[in-house]
Amino acid sequence: MNKSNQLLGAHTSTAGGVSKAIDRADPLDFTAIQIFTKNNNRWAAKPLEEAEINSFKSKLATSNIKFVIAHDSYLINLCAAEKEMLEKSRNAFIDELERCEILGIPHLNFHPGAHVDQGEKDGIKIISESLNVAHEKTKGFKVSSMLEMTAGQGSAIGYTFEHMRKIIDLVEERERMTVCIDTAHIFAAGYNIKDKKEYEKVMRDFDDIIGLERLQCYHMNDSKKELGSKVDRHEHIGKGFIGLKGFRNIMNDEKVAHVPKILETPKGKEMLEDIENIYILKNLIK
Repeated sequence: MNKSNQLLGAHTSTAGGVSKAIDRADPLDFTAIQIFTKNNNRWAAKPLEEAEINSFKSKLATSNIKFVIAHDSYLINLCAAEKEMLEKSRNAFIDELERCEILGIPHLNFHPGAHVDQGEKDGIKIISESLNVAHEKTKGFKVSSMLEMTAGQGSAIGYTFEHMRKIIDLVEERERMTVCIDTAHIFAAGYNIKDKKEYEKVMRDFDDIIGLERLQCYHMNDSKKELGSKVDRHEHIGKGFIGLKGFRNIMNDEKVAHVPKILETPKGKEMLEDIENIYILKNLIK
Protein backbone atom coordinates (compact mmCIF):
# COMPACT_ATOMS: atom_id res chain seq x y z
CA MET A 1 0.00 0.00 0.00
CA ASN A 2 1.35 3.43 -0.96
CA LYS A 3 2.32 5.47 2.13
CA SER A 4 1.79 8.80 0.39
CA ASN A 5 -1.76 8.08 -0.78
CA GLN A 6 -3.52 8.10 2.58
CA LEU A 7 -4.89 11.44 3.75
CA LEU A 8 -3.40 12.20 7.18
CA GLY A 9 -3.37 15.20 9.50
CA ALA A 10 -4.61 16.56 12.80
CA HIS A 11 -7.07 18.90 14.46
CA THR A 12 -5.53 22.31 13.82
CA SER A 13 -5.97 25.59 15.68
CA THR A 14 -7.83 28.48 14.02
CA ALA A 15 -6.55 31.08 16.51
CA GLY A 16 -6.39 34.38 14.63
CA GLY A 17 -8.90 33.26 11.99
CA VAL A 18 -9.92 30.09 10.12
CA SER A 19 -7.32 30.65 7.37
CA LYS A 20 -4.55 30.43 9.99
CA ALA A 21 -5.21 26.68 10.22
CA ILE A 22 -3.94 26.29 6.65
CA ASP A 23 -0.81 28.32 7.53
CA ARG A 24 -0.15 25.96 10.45
CA ALA A 25 -0.98 22.64 8.78
CA ASP A 26 0.44 22.97 5.28
CA PRO A 27 4.14 23.35 6.24
CA LEU A 28 3.78 20.12 8.26
CA ASP A 29 2.64 18.23 5.13
CA PHE A 30 -0.82 17.50 6.48
CA THR A 31 -3.22 16.35 3.76
CA ALA A 32 -6.30 16.33 6.03
CA ILE A 33 -7.33 18.62 8.91
CA GLN A 34 -10.14 19.25 11.34
CA ILE A 35 -10.98 22.74 12.61
CA PHE A 36 -13.46 24.66 14.72
CA THR A 37 -15.10 27.43 12.68
CA LYS A 38 -15.87 29.33 15.91
CA ASN A 39 -14.94 29.24 19.61
CA ASN A 40 -15.94 25.69 20.61
CA ASN A 41 -16.84 26.64 24.19
CA ARG A 42 -19.14 29.57 23.40
CA TRP A 43 -22.66 29.73 22.02
CA ALA A 44 -22.34 33.04 20.22
CA ALA A 45 -20.04 33.58 17.27
CA LYS A 46 -19.23 36.55 15.11
CA PRO A 47 -20.23 36.00 11.48
CA LEU A 48 -17.32 35.02 9.26
CA GLU A 49 -15.90 38.05 7.45
CA GLU A 50 -15.72 37.92 3.67
CA ALA A 51 -11.96 38.61 3.64
CA GLU A 52 -11.38 35.67 6.02
CA ILE A 53 -13.63 33.35 3.96
CA ASN A 54 -11.73 34.26 0.76
CA SER A 55 -8.37 33.89 2.51
CA PHE A 56 -9.31 30.42 3.79
CA LYS A 57 -10.48 29.25 0.36
CA SER A 58 -7.50 30.62 -1.57
CA LYS A 59 -4.92 29.27 0.91
CA LEU A 60 -6.64 25.86 0.92
CA ALA A 61 -6.71 25.74 -2.90
CA THR A 62 -2.95 26.24 -3.15
CA SER A 63 -2.06 23.93 -0.23
CA ASN A 64 -1.45 20.15 -0.07
CA ILE A 65 -4.56 19.77 2.11
CA LYS A 66 -7.17 17.70 0.30
CA PHE A 67 -9.74 17.26 3.08
CA VAL A 68 -11.16 19.56 5.76
CA ILE A 69 -13.87 18.85 8.30
CA ALA A 70 -15.25 21.06 11.03
CA HIS A 71 -16.10 19.89 14.56
CA ASP A 72 -19.10 21.54 16.16
CA SER A 73 -19.18 23.27 19.55
CA TYR A 74 -18.95 21.04 22.63
CA LEU A 75 -21.94 22.90 24.11
CA ILE A 76 -24.40 21.52 21.56
CA ASN A 77 -26.63 18.64 22.68
CA LEU A 78 -29.15 17.65 19.99
CA CYS A 79 -31.21 15.61 22.49
CA ALA A 80 -31.09 18.01 25.44
CA ALA A 81 -33.83 17.34 28.00
CA GLU A 82 -34.60 21.03 28.64
CA LYS A 83 -36.60 22.71 25.91
CA GLU A 84 -34.59 25.92 26.01
CA MET A 85 -31.26 24.04 25.78
CA LEU A 86 -32.58 21.93 22.90
CA GLU A 87 -33.67 25.04 21.00
CA LYS A 88 -30.30 26.69 21.65
CA SER A 89 -28.47 23.55 20.48
CA ARG A 90 -30.51 23.30 17.29
CA ASN A 91 -29.94 26.95 16.40
CA ALA A 92 -26.21 26.64 17.10
CA PHE A 93 -26.01 23.49 14.95
CA ILE A 94 -27.75 25.30 12.06
CA ASP A 95 -25.25 28.15 12.44
CA GLU A 96 -22.38 25.64 12.29
CA LEU A 97 -23.81 24.08 9.11
CA GLU A 98 -24.08 27.56 7.58
CA ARG A 99 -20.46 28.37 8.45
CA CYS A 100 -19.29 25.10 6.84
CA GLU A 101 -21.31 25.78 3.70
CA ILE A 102 -19.87 29.31 3.39
CA LEU A 103 -16.31 27.96 3.78
CA GLY A 104 -16.90 25.03 1.43
CA ILE A 105 -16.24 22.48 4.21
CA PRO A 106 -18.00 19.22 3.24
CA HIS A 107 -18.67 17.72 6.70
CA LEU A 108 -19.74 18.97 10.13
CA ASN A 109 -18.61 16.39 12.68
CA PHE A 110 -20.62 16.16 15.93
CA HIS A 111 -21.28 13.92 18.91
CA PRO A 112 -24.92 12.76 18.64
CA GLY A 113 -25.92 13.92 22.15
CA ALA A 114 -26.50 12.90 25.77
CA HIS A 115 -30.03 11.81 26.69
CA VAL A 116 -29.70 12.75 30.41
CA ASP A 117 -32.25 10.29 31.88
CA GLN A 118 -34.67 10.47 28.92
CA GLY A 119 -33.51 7.02 27.81
CA GLU A 120 -31.65 6.03 24.65
CA LYS A 121 -34.77 5.38 22.56
CA ASP A 122 -36.18 8.88 23.13
CA GLY A 123 -32.70 10.40 22.83
CA ILE A 124 -32.23 8.85 19.37
CA LYS A 125 -35.66 10.11 18.29
CA ILE A 126 -34.91 13.70 19.46
CA ILE A 127 -31.47 13.71 17.77
CA SER A 128 -33.12 12.70 14.48
CA GLU A 129 -35.79 15.39 14.92
CA SER A 130 -33.03 17.96 15.56
CA LEU A 131 -31.27 16.90 12.37
CA ASN A 132 -34.52 17.12 10.40
CA VAL A 133 -35.08 20.66 11.73
CA ALA A 134 -31.49 21.64 10.84
CA HIS A 135 -31.65 20.11 7.37
CA GLU A 136 -35.01 21.77 6.67
CA LYS A 137 -33.44 25.15 7.52
CA THR A 138 -30.41 24.43 5.31
CA LYS A 139 -32.11 23.03 2.19
CA GLY A 140 -29.78 22.50 -0.74
CA PHE A 141 -26.61 22.65 1.38
CA LYS A 142 -23.72 20.40 0.30
CA VAL A 143 -22.36 19.96 3.85
CA SER A 144 -23.08 16.61 5.51
CA SER A 145 -23.98 16.03 9.16
CA MET A 146 -21.24 13.66 10.34
CA LEU A 147 -22.15 11.49 13.33
CA GLU A 148 -19.14 10.65 15.49
CA MET A 149 -19.00 7.31 17.29
CA THR A 150 -18.81 7.88 21.06
CA ALA A 151 -17.30 5.96 23.99
CA GLY A 152 -20.68 5.77 25.76
CA GLN A 153 -19.53 7.83 28.74
CA GLY A 154 -22.37 9.07 30.96
CA SER A 155 -25.60 9.14 28.96
CA ALA A 156 -23.92 9.68 25.59
CA ILE A 157 -25.67 8.15 22.60
CA GLY A 158 -23.72 6.77 19.64
CA TYR A 159 -21.53 4.08 21.19
CA THR A 160 -23.02 1.31 19.05
CA PHE A 161 -23.37 0.97 15.28
CA GLU A 162 -27.06 0.26 15.88
CA HIS A 163 -27.52 3.72 17.50
CA MET A 164 -26.12 5.36 14.36
CA ARG A 165 -28.29 3.26 12.07
CA LYS A 166 -31.43 4.19 14.03
CA ILE A 167 -30.59 7.90 13.91
CA ILE A 168 -29.92 7.77 10.15
CA ASP A 169 -33.14 5.82 9.51
CA LEU A 170 -35.18 8.55 11.21
CA VAL A 171 -33.51 11.36 9.24
CA GLU A 172 -35.46 12.44 6.15
CA GLU A 173 -32.45 13.62 4.11
CA ARG A 174 -30.40 10.46 4.60
CA GLU A 175 -28.03 11.44 1.80
CA ARG A 176 -26.74 14.20 4.11
CA MET A 177 -25.66 11.74 6.81
CA THR A 178 -22.08 10.50 7.17
CA VAL A 179 -20.14 8.83 10.02
CA CYS A 180 -16.75 9.30 11.70
CA ILE A 181 -15.07 6.49 13.64
CA ASP A 182 -13.02 7.72 16.58
CA THR A 183 -10.67 4.84 17.39
CA ALA A 184 -10.40 5.69 21.11
CA HIS A 185 -14.18 5.97 21.38
CA ILE A 186 -15.10 2.69 19.69
CA PHE A 187 -12.38 0.82 21.61
CA ALA A 188 -13.68 2.21 24.92
CA ALA A 189 -17.21 1.34 23.76
CA GLY A 190 -16.16 -2.32 23.45
CA TYR A 191 -15.19 -2.77 19.78
CA ASN A 192 -11.91 -4.70 19.73
CA ILE A 193 -9.95 -3.14 16.85
CA LYS A 194 -6.64 -4.33 18.34
CA ASP A 195 -7.02 -8.02 17.50
CA LYS A 196 -6.78 -8.61 13.71
CA LYS A 197 -9.69 -11.08 13.46
CA GLU A 198 -11.85 -8.98 15.78
CA TYR A 199 -10.98 -5.83 13.79
CA GLU A 200 -12.16 -7.50 10.59
CA LYS A 201 -15.43 -8.49 12.29
CA VAL A 202 -15.91 -4.91 13.60
CA MET A 203 -15.53 -3.52 10.08
CA ARG A 204 -17.86 -6.15 8.59
CA ASP A 205 -20.46 -5.25 11.22
CA PHE A 206 -20.03 -1.54 10.45
CA ASP A 207 -20.60 -2.24 6.76
CA ASP A 208 -23.63 -4.46 7.43
CA ILE A 209 -25.29 -2.08 9.91
CA ILE A 210 -24.29 1.42 8.71
CA GLY A 211 -22.59 0.92 5.34
CA LEU A 212 -18.91 1.62 4.63
CA GLU A 213 -19.87 4.28 2.08
CA ARG A 214 -21.01 6.50 5.01
CA LEU A 215 -17.59 6.26 6.70
CA GLN A 216 -15.98 9.53 5.61
CA CYS A 217 -13.42 10.15 8.39
CA TYR A 218 -11.38 8.53 11.16
CA HIS A 219 -10.26 10.24 14.35
CA MET A 220 -6.99 8.46 15.05
CA ASN A 221 -6.56 8.41 18.82
CA ASP A 222 -5.08 5.77 21.07
CA SER A 223 -7.01 5.13 24.29
CA LYS A 224 -5.82 5.84 27.84
CA LYS A 225 -8.52 3.43 29.04
CA GLU A 226 -9.04 -0.27 28.40
CA LEU A 227 -11.43 -2.05 26.02
CA GLY A 228 -15.07 -1.58 27.04
CA SER A 229 -14.25 1.00 29.75
CA LYS A 230 -16.72 3.52 28.23
CA VAL A 231 -14.28 6.27 29.27
CA ASP A 232 -13.23 8.80 26.62
CA ARG A 233 -9.52 9.61 27.07
CA HIS A 234 -7.18 10.15 24.12
CA GLU A 235 -3.54 9.01 24.07
CA HIS A 236 -0.67 9.25 21.56
CA ILE A 237 -0.46 6.54 18.89
CA GLY A 238 1.02 3.33 20.33
CA LYS A 239 1.09 4.66 23.90
CA GLY A 240 -2.40 3.48 24.92
CA PHE A 241 -4.45 0.30 25.15
CA ILE A 242 -5.10 0.07 21.38
CA GLY A 243 -1.37 0.04 20.71
CA LEU A 244 0.44 -0.15 17.37
CA LYS A 245 -1.29 -3.44 16.51
CA GLY A 246 -4.71 -1.78 16.32
CA PHE A 247 -3.51 1.10 14.17
CA ARG A 248 -1.61 -1.30 11.90
CA ASN A 249 -4.97 -3.00 11.18
CA ILE A 250 -6.52 0.30 10.05
CA MET A 251 -3.53 1.63 8.11
CA ASN A 252 -3.30 -1.61 6.07
CA ASP A 253 -7.01 -2.05 5.41
CA GLU A 254 -7.51 -1.49 1.66
CA LYS A 255 -11.24 -0.91 2.16
CA VAL A 256 -10.62 2.25 4.23
CA ALA A 257 -7.34 3.43 2.67
CA HIS A 258 -9.22 6.34 1.00
CA VAL A 259 -10.82 7.50 4.27
CA PRO A 260 -9.07 10.60 5.75
CA LYS A 261 -7.44 10.00 9.14
CA ILE A 262 -7.14 12.89 11.60
CA LEU A 263 -5.38 13.01 14.98
CA GLU A 264 -6.98 14.52 18.09
CA THR A 265 -4.12 13.76 20.47
CA PRO A 266 -2.59 16.19 23.01
CA LYS A 267 0.03 18.62 21.68
CA GLY A 268 1.97 21.81 22.20
CA LYS A 269 1.95 24.95 20.07
CA GLU A 270 4.61 23.66 17.66
CA MET A 271 2.49 20.53 16.92
CA LEU A 272 5.61 18.32 17.13
CA GLU A 273 3.54 15.53 18.66
CA ASP A 274 1.32 15.51 15.54
CA ILE A 275 4.38 15.15 13.30
CA GLU A 276 5.60 12.23 15.44
CA ASN A 277 2.19 10.49 15.49
CA ILE A 278 1.77 10.83 11.70
CA TYR A 279 5.28 9.46 11.18
CA ILE A 280 4.35 6.43 13.32
CA LEU A 281 1.08 5.87 11.40
CA LYS A 282 2.81 6.07 8.01
CA ASN A 283 5.44 3.57 9.12
CA LEU A 284 2.78 1.03 10.06
CA ILE A 285 1.83 0.72 6.38
CA LYS A 286 3.32 -2.46 4.91
